[in-house]
Amino acid sequence: MILDRSTAPYLVTDQDSILEALARISENRSRVVFVADEHGAVQGSLTDGDVRRWLVTQTTPDLQQPALSIANRDFVHARYGTPVPQIEALLRPGVDRIPVLDAAGRLVSVGSAGEDTLTIGSRTIGPGRPALIIGEIGNNHQGDVQLAKRLVDECVRAGVDTVKFQLRDMASLYRSGGGHSHGEDLGPQYTMNLLAKYSLSVEDMFRVFDHCADRGVDAICTPWDIVSADALERYGLPGYKIASADLTNDELLGHVADFHRPMIVSTGMSTEQEITGAVDILRGHGAPYALLQTQSTYPAPFKDVNLKYMDRLAELGDCLVGYSGHERGWHVPVAAVARGAAIIEKHVTIDKSLEGNDHKVSLLPDELERMVREIRDVEEALGSAQPRELSTGELMNRVNLAKSLVAARDLRAGDTVTAADVDVKSPGRGLQPNRRDALIGTTLHRDVPAGDFFYPGDLAGQAQEHRTYAFRRPWGLPVRFHDFRDLLKVSEPDFLEFHHSSKDMDLDPLDFFAADETLPGFFTAHAPDLYAGDFLINLASDDEEIFERSIREVQKVIDMTRDMRRFFQVKDDPIVIVTMGGFLPDRHVRPEERMPMYERIQQGLERVDEEGVRLTAQTLPPFPWLMGGQQFHNLFMDPEDTVWFYEKYGRRLTFDVSHSKLAANFAHRPFSEYVDAMVPISDHLHVVDSVGVDGEGVQVGEGEVDWRDFAERIDRLNPSAPFIPEIWMGHVNNGEGFFTALDRLQQWM
Repeated sequence: MILDRSTAPYLVTDQDSILEALARISENRSRVVFVADEHGAVQGSLTDGDVRRWLVTQTTPDLQQPALSIANRDFVHARYGTPVPQIEALLRPGVDRIPVLDAAGRLVSVGSAGEDTLTIGSRTIGPGRPALIIGEIGNNHQGDVQLAKRLVDECVRAGVDTVKFQLRDMASLYRSGGGHSHGEDLGPQYTMNLLAKYSLSVEDMFRVFDHCADRGVDAICTPWDIVSADALERYGLPGYKIASADLTNDELLGHVADFHRPMIVSTGMSTEQEITGAVDILRGHGAPYALLQTQSTYPAPFKDVNLKYMDRLAELGDCLVGYSGHERGWHVPVAAVARGAAIIEKHVTIDKSLEGNDHKVSLLPDELERMVREIRDVEEALGSAQPRELSTGELMNRVNLAKSLVAARDLRAGDTVTAADVDVKSPGRGLQPNRRDALIGTTLHRDVPAGDFFYPGDLAGQAQEHRTYAFRRPWGLPVRFHDFRDLLKVSEPDFLEFHHSSKDMDLDPLDFFAADETLPGFFTAHAPDLYAGDFLINLASDDEEIFERSIREVQKVIDMTRDMRRFFQVKDDPIVIVTMGGFLPDRHVRPEERMPMYERIQQGLERVDEEGVRLTAQTLPPFPWLMGGQQFHNLFMDPEDTVWFYEKYGRRLTFDVSHSKLAANFAHRPFSEYVDAMVPISDHLHVVDSVGVDGEGVQVGEGEVDWRDFAERIDRLNPSAPFIPEIWMGHVNNGEGFFTALDRLQQWM
């Protein structure tokens, strides 16, 4: 049984509507709320089942009527002060939350059988959630309020979730009354002298807690005695830490447990029997709690840390477990998270040479920041035990590195494929080699030249149909010099977008166009993403060699685009799409570092002759897949600084739906904000779906984009901008992926 003092998620007022109560039920994930009057007295309970039963009796249900009107007035509850076993006895099927009310009927706590999560302040921890990282300041403030505040600031900068302190009332804690340490053994005498010298008073501690609130970080504290515990409860902390030294202090454990706030309990210096005894007390008082594996030596030898014991702790406590580290370095806490620690506690100091035991096992601020970053990296890397799915990067590398089934000779439509007709060659654009048996014996519906790929469509035995579309704006297809005519045989796009490779820049367009040819429609051009020698266009680079070459490569694309205008009937200036740069191999820059990077891009563009084209910057994702792995983009992601670049320099965009949706996910912002800000200043659209923060190029309708909302917005914001479906590998099998996207987009665009 757990008694949760965090009652706000369970309460609605008697003036709140049924709809508002349903929203609260959805938020608290407990399937129940309690309806209180203007004085806070609970008048009834309302479960999701109550709402469903009411709905089926209504012809036209009015969700705006007061929640109290359908609440259960005869609800199960307990009075404050009722022994925990008696409250626990009230639990039964259909009643898994027991409101505990004071004499005035106000909600004091909510009893439950317990959950696999624990909420401390603003953070909820549990399976599938990030670990709670606690910066243990303890007494490392040396009794100085300003140093304590500085350590809080350093913890905030490092990215910890919670900071922790210790509070002692020396008079009640030590047998001498705290006045002297005469007659004590050397160890206790040393400790008592340090504590007398470096402790903060209750008033000073509260000033530090106030500073934590100002900095937006939760603070918890270890009370070493009942006097200190009562002082902390008067302040109103969101949780408590119990030190290893007090695991057998039944009186203190029970006293703090009666606050019914979350407790984190260290288990250093304790036997298994003592641990189970403490657990019995915590359960008996209805406290929500977690146990920490701890080795209480300073510093702790690695051989004694025993991270595997966390598994045993979880069994003994039937609770979440974590790790409180006193060893050197920060790699053991990182490993603890990999083993399932839901909480990490690590000491922090500004100087490891300061007086006191804790400093030498503490992390400096930069080390703490690195630990936090590496823990978050490990959490991200842990993933799940779900069936394996290929990442976007793996899919790309599979094409580059894997093998395909290809034709060993020229084959004609109507031929039956034999074993002698099939070779296995790289790259992996077509059918995988394990489909060879399925391919042999099929009758081809198309010509397959020697060396060309076999595709899944060849197994279906259906010829590709001619595709026609009617959208409210011009639509086009991404093409290369070598395949645009094949795509024109099966479709009639309004325009073509030539996606150039670095080698294409050395080709002569006359090798692909007749000298007197003029194709209907218009065209756009996309600069190469990757050049030989792992070079990428980066006009934001401080490296002069990269900067100068980037200018030359952009100019080369523009020059070729101008040369190609003669082959198209529409004489509007063609759009050129360029990934302008601003990426790094290992990090995202701070917001204040972006503006000089944009300025650098503009300096480069001022040296480019743009006459006759419309040069646009492509919006970018946070984690692009380049050169076989993940990179870090920094520019043309955030709407505000992208719009600033446009307003200052007049630079228009190509809005890539996938890229900007990934950027919105990364920033935890609504995608609509990106559309509303950047589509109006865009000349062109790349339409494609996405997943998460790096799943780009996903087929339309198979990702996270709300296409109906997107289409409505772009019709209002920029009704004439042309678009292409930029599906990854959409060109294979004569544009099969592009046409699938266009088929689906017809219902919205």
